[in-house]
Amino acid sequence: MQVLTSRQILDRLVMFPTVSRDSNLGLIDWLEGYLSGHGVRCFRHWNEDRRKAALIAHAGPWKAGALVLSGHSDVVPVDGQSWTTDPWTVSERDGRLYGRGTCDMKGFVALAVRALVEAQRRGVSRPLQLALSYDEEVGCTGAPPMIRTMQEVVPKGSAAIIGEPSRMGLITGHKGGTGYHVHVKGHEVHSSLLPYGVSAIMEGARLIDWLNDVNAELQARTPTPLAAAFHPPFTTLHVGMIRGGTAHNITAADCHFSVEMRVVPGESIPDWEARFEARVREIEAAMRKVRPEAAIHLDRFFGVPGLQPERNGEAEALVRRLTGDNATGVVSYGTEAGQFQQAGYSAVICGPGDIAQAHQPDEYLEISQFEAGQQFMERLLEALA
Repeated sequence: MQVLTSRQILDRLVMFPTVSRDSNLGLIDWLEGYLSGHGVRCFRHWNEDRRKAALIAHAGPWKAGALVLSGHSDVVPVDGQSWTTDPWTVSERDGRLYGRGTCDMKGFVALAVRALVEAQRRGVSRPLQLALSYDEEVGCTGAPPMIRTMQEVVPKGSAAIIGEPSRMGLITGHKGGTGYHVHVKGHEVHSSLLPYGVSAIMEGARLIDWLNDVNAELQARTPTPLAAAFHPPFTTLHVGMIRGGTAHNITAADCHFSVEMRVVPGESIPDWEARFEARVREIEAAMRKVRPEAAIHLDRFFGVPGLQPERNGEAEALVRRLTGDNATGVVSYGTEAGQFQQAGYSAVICGPGDIAQAHQPDEYLEISQFEAGQQFMERLLEALA
């Protein structure tokens, strides 16, 4: 089978429109066939309806202690965005590679796939693994079951590099996150009879106002040493969309909005969830004193652990040797790195591209960043050999 370059692999990966709402099996089928054709052992973890799969691959000796290269197969939609090129074809111009996912994060995946083939071809003393998830873009929900399957089908790795775009800089920590879809169920009456109904919008506003008060409280605190490295250096609570009501003179029967929390390392996501849910139940109890059928329904739609900076972490030490980067970096967005760390892997983030390009129309990866990623993988292969 022909050995493809990293760029040729990237061209193939971008051709598959693996938007999170759709299947990723075309990409997984091709990638599994390509890796298997070069002697790399591959395994799948299927989602419940078998429309999507994660791909787990192992190159090199069949023993524990592998280095894991972690990426996700899914991308965000292009609907409603103004693209000047075909988003599903890599277009090169002005030193950039344009296409959906080139930056986030098929560029890194292409580099990782080539590295696995080369590890198998050249022979390495330490194994190299690929962990390619699904549904990262909808709350990092695909990685935990994939990681559990990894423990069953391949020897346990010891360190993981999550290749989210960091301009090939070393990221050792990120915030965790959790989120709820909130449905406030009220009771309609004419607005002139306001005390006898329950306005779902106005009761939802009580909860949103509580979020504002908590944000102000958090912002006024002196940040902990661990939180001080982040921008902003505190946990944040946010509502981005809201809808409800039918007319200006009817108390709203329904109000829908979503709440997300970005939690700094050192604080407990379950504690924040408990605090939020306690406030919800207080408001709900007051609503039910007016109308017993009133309610607030919560649907927790994501939960991502933070990445804690490690003392003497194996992954950090390795990436420092390969990049020469002695700086410490943290980010406020979430990744699958915290999930690998929670499962017992030493974990860091390091990948080509700039996070500012992720999800944008005319998303691009600078060719210089792609080349820097190739050089990183070459040094990695030398280290594994």
